[in-house]
Amino acid sequence: MSGGGGGGDVYNNTTVMRDPRDNQMFLVPSQLLSKLRCGVKVAEVVLSFMAFVVEEVVTSCLSCGALYFFEFISCIAFLFTLLLLILLATKLHSRVGITCWPKLDFIYTAVIALLFGAASSAFAAVNGGTSLEKAAMIFGFLATVAFLVDLLLVWKNNGLPWKDLDQEAGGGAAAPGPEQQVLTGQTN
Repeated sequence: MSGGGGGGDVYNNTTVMRDPRDNQMFLVPSQLLSKLRCGVKVAEVVLSFMAFVVEEVVTSCLSCGALYFFEFISCIAFLFTLLLLILLATKLHSRVGITCWPKLDFIYTAVIALLFGAASSAFAAVNGGTSLEKAAMIFGFLATVAFLVDLLLVWKNNGLPWKDLDQEAGGGAAAPGPEQQVLTGQTN
């Protein structure tokens, strides 16, 4: 409506504008996941999946323990990283009762990088030397590098995710700001 007497003018100044991203399915870039980190997470998923698939094609093994450990870690890395990517890249993360996504993402990525590196190293040390085993190891080491790059990106861009907890623990509770004082009726 244009002009003075319409009800639309009254509500335009008082209603909150909706974020156009509210209707989007994917939220990249967002506070939880930048475009670069999203690409790295996709690489982690693809490399973990390739390591798992190529390892599954191996028909015989010298020491099957290392092969089975590699199989387990590559499968877990693929499935959980895919789940984490879906949660962080969509609105689903807000529907789960977790509030510390940066910490969870960092710790998960560090643990998987460590386990994938260990599994790939163990598989590299004890294998039959077939081309399939070598390909699986290469994908395993590449996935490990992708997880390490993800950790470095988090550290470079945001620092360690628990540094804010250290600041809160050292300084005690912060004094309420002026807005909070007005809302709660507190004064100094």
